[in-house]
Amino acid sequence: SSSSFARLSFRDQRSSHRLSVLPSSAMAVLRTAVLLGLGLFATPAASLTFDAAEAADKNRPVSKVITLLKDMLKQLAKEAEEDEAIYDKMACWCETNDREKTKAIADAEAKIEMLTTKIEELTAMSARLNTEIKNHEKEVAENQAALDKATAIREKQLAEFNAEEKDLLESISALKSAVTVLSKHNSFIQMPMTHIQTVAMTMQRTMNKHSGMLAGVLTRSERKLVTSFIQSPQDYFDAEPTFKQSYAPQSGEIFGILSQMKETFEANLAASQKEEAENQRAYEDLKAAKEAE
Repeated sequence: SSSSFARLSFRDQRSSHRLSVLPSSAMAVLRTAVLLGLGLFATPAASLTFDAAEAADKNRPVSKVITLLKDMLKQLAKEAEEDEAIYDKMACWCETNDREKTKAIADAEAKIEMLTTKIEELTAMSARLNTEIKNHEKEVAENQAALDKATAIREKQLAEFNAEEKDLLESISALKSAVTVLSKHNSFIQMPMTHIQTVAMTMQRTMNKHSGMLAGVLTRSERKLVTSFIQSPQDYFDAEPTFKQSYAPQSGEIFGILSQMKETFEANLAASQKEEAENQRAYEDLKAAKEAE
């Protein structure tokens, strides 16, 4: 009967919610098949014949249809369960992935903000450093120019010192020779004429070359005596005994002037060498300071 078929078709009420996830087209087919089966059994009871065997024969195809529908229902329920399991997994994956992606996006945005701030700080630092570099380059150029100028001055000083030192050494050597020659004789009377002329030439050369240096050293009378000796050295030589006493004091004065000139040059040489050493130290200190800057 139709009530018996209904009980067989919907006996498992716990699976009814599984059918809700079936596609609408599959549900329509199943619904039509069920209604068709119900329609076959919906004939009035009065129309049944008394022949039970004949009724059983007619119902056999319907039984097959019912069995087929049950199998379809089970298969659809199974597929619905599988689909729901897949859906649960997909929903779990989506939820987990959404949570992870949301966190990753938040972390990335925070990192972007941090890096943006860092970029701004580094940009400001770069601008400051570029300014400092330009200032340092300017200072280095100025220090190099000052060092070049000091080097040029130092080279000039050294060249002047070398020339002055050479002249003083030559003059001192010549004066030493003249003093040595005079010290071996008591007067010009005892000296050969060539020696006297050599002494006169040494004094003349020294007076001409270092007149400025000797300006405040020799007195007026001494300069006059030197000039007289340079102009006429032969007047200071005579073989007659009467001239010995007359020229002996003058030869002593010439000897004293030569010694005084030699000492003056030696003192000036020592002063020049000391000044040169100080200039060299000052230059080295300046060079070290500029290179350190």
